[in-house]
Amino acid sequence: MTIMEVIRAGMMTTVQDWPGRVGYWQIGVPPSGPMDDLSFRLANVAVGNEEGAPGLEITMAGPALRFDTDTWVSVTGAQVPITVAGRTVSPWQPVLVGAGEVLDIGMVTGPGVRAYLAVAGGISAQPYLGSASTFTLGRFGGHNGRALTVGDVLKVDDEATGIRRRILVEEQPALARHWQIAVTVGPHSAPEFFTDNDIRTLYFFDYEVHFNSDRTGVRLVGPRPDWARPDGGEAGLHPSNIHDNAYSVGSLDFTGDTPILLGPDGPSLGGFVCPVTVTSADRWKLGQLAPGNTVRFVPVRASEAASHKALGRSRRASSPAVFSRGGDADHGILGRSVTSDQSTIVTYRRSGDDNILVEYGTMRLDLALRARVHALHTAVAEQQLSGIVDLTPGIRSLQVKLDPSVRGLPSALAALQEIEQQLPSASELVVPSRTVRLPLCWDDPSTREATLRYMHGVRADAPWCPWNIEFIRRMNGLDSVDDVYRTAYDAEYLVLGLGDVYLGAPVATPLDPRHRLVTTKYNPARTWTPENAVGIGGAYLCIYGMEGPGGYQFVGRTTQIWNHRHPLASAGFEPDHPWLLRFFDRISWYPVSSDELLDLRADMAAGRGHVEVVDGSFSLAQHQAFLSENAADIATKRTLMEAARAEERQRWAAAGEFAATAEESRGEEIA
Repeated sequence: MTIMEVIRAGMMTTVQDWPGRVGYWQIGVPPSGPMDDLSFRLANVAVGNEEGAPGLEITMAGPALRFDTDTWVSVTGAQVPITVAGRTVSPWQPVLVGAGEVLDIGMVTGPGVRAYLAVAGGISAQPYLGSASTFTLGRFGGHNGRALTVGDVLKVDDEATGIRRRILVEEQPALARHWQIAVTVGPHSAPEFFTDNDIRTLYFFDYEVHFNSDRTGVRLVGPRPDWARPDGGEAGLHPSNIHDNAYSVGSLDFTGDTPILLGPDGPSLGGFVCPVTVTSADRWKLGQLAPGNTVRFVPVRASEAASHKALGRSRRASSPAVFSRGGDADHGILGRSVTSDQSTIVTYRRSGDDNILVEYGTMRLDLALRARVHALHTAVAEQQLSGIVDLTPGIRSLQVKLDPSVRGLPSALAALQEIEQQLPSASELVVPSRTVRLPLCWDDPSTREATLRYMHGVRADAPWCPWNIEFIRRMNGLDSVDDVYRTAYDAEYLVLGLGDVYLGAPVATPLDPRHRLVTTKYNPARTWTPENAVGIGGAYLCIYGMEGPGGYQFVGRTTQIWNHRHPLASAGFEPDHPWLLRFFDRISWYPVSSDELLDLRADMAAGRGHVEVVDGSFSLAQHQAFLSENAADIATKRTLMEAARAEERQRWAAAGEFAATAEESRGEEIA
């Protein structure tokens, strides 16, 4: 077995494999893997490896590596200087590095921003949830869950058995500084969410790549949409806000007025609209978009998109231009039908050439819709249809991820519609529902710090600053912040989705509508959120599974919901997986001080903590009976809250807040 020693680590060098960590989207684990899968796979082909064998992704500046035996390597992707023992060598072909010699990969000179290194035999890495890919934010995969550092020693598996060869020019992807990227329309387009003019602008404007871009997403600088609706209703005050649904890698996600192309380390679930989605075959380009580059989106028909599995000419990557006869004229809607009981409209939305987003009902929070999603999720999973890769439920939707080379959108649509007509009434839903009691440090110092960082680094004059809890009070027409406190602690939150901001993070809502504190989300979003912060956005509560960006209004912080150490049933975690919560769990809070929380968090991190979990069930029929019994009081309370939100929106409009947030967003990007 060959030993590879890191002499210089480079700026951001990680172990990745392809296709990455598949099958965990529904609990908030992204696929990771190479951001430019095409260059990565071709590097493996050059040295005779399987296309997906673990290799290195190199960002901006490359590493220097010493091998203890003669080793074949290949470097592909963005243009970089490459030397072996001081001798210049060429990319896109196998190169022999002698025992004791140093392979030196320099600074990316462009175009492009990422290079890839394959080593014959593949880098040896312990799989985590089925993949060797590094997810640095989650601290797992690859080499100790992080980027390489000086002194690291990696092992290389036995020598590759395939034939080594040079990668032909017509196979190599065309790198550029002015990019054309193929997109399909949907899932959220005109006229429901965007105006026709917004979509025209999207296709005819050259967006600029912002420097604050990474593997989670590529932030773009461009014009603010006009929007086709005034706000997101219960989902939030901004028109970009929707009830949380699953995202596709490559979605153009409008977080407020800021467009972001979601990358392979991006979130699986969120509450923002996505008007177009990059085709699966063109997503390699996201990995090569450099700050200052420009992007022109070119609409294509989903049925004519290239295959993401292809490596040769059929991938259409060797030309910088996207040739298209125009996109689909259906606004991203593949079809509509009604449920078998004739009670609910079902909308089938396109999300790239490899996803269908099935939505139930209208844009409102209704647990009966989530019950219908659960029924469909269960039925599709039981049928084990070929070509179905992942199923990810949202609040009122189910995203069905496909392998389009096995099953295309028309075939999947027909199968989903057939299954839908066989589903029982949602009112019959009875599911396991555990009660999970968690500590909550109200207004935790870490959340105060995050708000202060936001004010200093992003926006000082946001309506939710300097204190999110006071903003929540105002938004919901409560008399004091003590009322916010009591409402949150009295509530029992039903978990409707997982992975809302990664790693088993729940999106949950109070079972009693009188406890539903509704807010808007940060616009623009925060750049930092402490791990396990608790926030409210729209009508939903979230526990952040890890540090990262975020947009929910803070109320406090709790203990870990993802076990980075090892699963322990005694701590509330199941022995076979690291996530704590399940769909339809009910979360209740008990108060702790900041010092008590620090002790509890330390105990959980050490594997000696404990979470109180009580088994039970949730019946939709019983819940609906409760709503009927309390309908009058619920309506009175909700009317008062809605009036307060209307007043807040009027204050925002009078102060120019909706325009101001767009200007702030652009100002932050340009600064």
